[in-house]
Amino acid sequence: MKDIRVLKKSEIRALEPDKKDDQETSQLQIEGYAIVFNEPSKVLDDFTEIIQAQALNGVDLSEALLLADHDYSKPLASVKANTLQLDIDDKGLHFVAQLDEQVSYAKDVFQNIQNGNISSMSFRFDVADGGDQFTEDEQGNITRTIVQIQNLYEVSTVTIPAYDSSSVDTRSYEKFIDDKKQKENKGATKKMTEKTVIKPEETETRSFEDYIRTRGEKRDGLTTDGNGVIIPKEVITPIFQSKVSSNKLADYVTVKQVSVGQGSYPISSNDPSKVLATKAELTEIGDVDAGVKGVDFKAETRAGKIYLSNELLDDNAINFKAEVQAQLQKLVDNTDNAQILALLKSLTAQTAKSLDDVKQLKNTKLDPSLTPVVIVNQSGFNWLDTLKDNEGRYMLTTDVQAPTGKALFGLPVVELADSVLPNVAAGKFPIFIGDLAETIALFRRNQVAVNWQQFDSYSQGLAVVVRNDYKFINQDATVAITVDTTTAG
Repeated sequence: MKDIRVLKKSEIRALEPDKKDDQETSQLQIEGYAIVFNEPSKVLDDFTEIIQAQALNGVDLSEALLLADHDYSKPLASVKANTLQLDIDDKGLHFVAQLDEQVSYAKDVFQNIQNGNISSMSFRFDVADGGDQFTEDEQGNITRTIVQIQNLYEVSTVTIPAYDSSSVDTRSYEKFIDDKKQKENKGATKKMTEKTVIKPEETETRSFEDYIRTRGEKRDGLTTDGNGVIIPKEVITPIFQSKVSSNKLADYVTVKQVSVGQGSYPISSNDPSKVLATKAELTEIGDVDAGVKGVDFKAETRAGKIYLSNELLDDNAINFKAEVQAQLQKLVDNTDNAQILALLKSLTAQTAKSLDDVKQLKNTKLDPSLTPVVIVNQSGFNWLDTLKDNEGRYMLTTDVQAPTGKALFGLPVVELADSVLPNVAAGKFPIFIGDLAETIALFRRNQVAVNWQQFDSYSQGLAVVVRNDYKFINQDATVAITVDTTTAG
């Protein structure tokens, strides 16, 4: 069955017409996102739906069309005709389309987008066998997760600002509802027994070590009935969504989702010296250096697990499991911080004895086209926060958008604990000023959350596994400084 969807946060924009040389006609161009990953739909037949980031992996997009309102008699562009470009990035399915202004309805669509009358995109697709999963939370809210799309037939400009629920009818949903009804019919006493007793012949649970050895390929005994395995591309489950913090360095670096364990990823660096070459009429276009280089990566596995007794979970009024899961997510963030800081601390540090020295290093060592941040520890932040000029004004200024609410030289300040970023020595503390997105790439292979029942010990196991790598893109995009306050001016 082909489903039609319109995401709430899909995007579409009309670009300024690009006039052709020596012609009065112009090229009409639109671009935006037809699919946005990990965004919930409105309620569809008693459930909501999200599309995971890996759902488009391996999908052939070469035959995809751009239509007006899913009308095949109104094609706007196509991949085959090179008038439609589809690219998958961390956010979703991005598109750029060239419209023919001599086609009346194409010109009408462009004008309606430009006027704001059309503001959404839709797409027609079908799901691969086993490519969707249904889950239900404690409040009874059902979520359908699309993990693999089989075919993407077309994307369309539409006026509907939400999902279209007219074609939702899946065998997996029917099976989910049937299973749910069977469980409800067993009665309250039966359900209480099933909550605490695991029948070995029905849910043979293999060990966590076996799961790691097989990398999740074997799923025997790991079900979604009270325990399960969830393997999305980036973020695990809603409970694992950590809040945005002021000291989460992964928010500042370049994050690339990779589909293999190791390889070389092409990343463009910021180099203002790279320009196009002059070309004489009818001569061959020359080669240029676009500043793109391959960054080698190899994902390493980092993991941790913890056991909770079912007595502890049953006898506490609070959601103890959720507290532990939240703590496991903090360990993921802490791991990112530690690996990113390890790279930053490997940079050769310059010594500064005054704030003027710090400013000079920032002005002379960093390209002015970068967008740096200032990373300090508690000792460094305290030193900066207490500095005053000759008129008694504090040197740090207010910046409501900065993580700390403070700015140095107009740059947002990020503060880490001394235990995370220790002082170099007594009276000497580190400062990093740089554009982390240009400095470091974080390659994410996958991130796995596991929750399983341990029958012989009447307990539950919780674990998180990440496979990441951390590499330099351009070491010159960040300057490492050691401030020596023992002889500071």
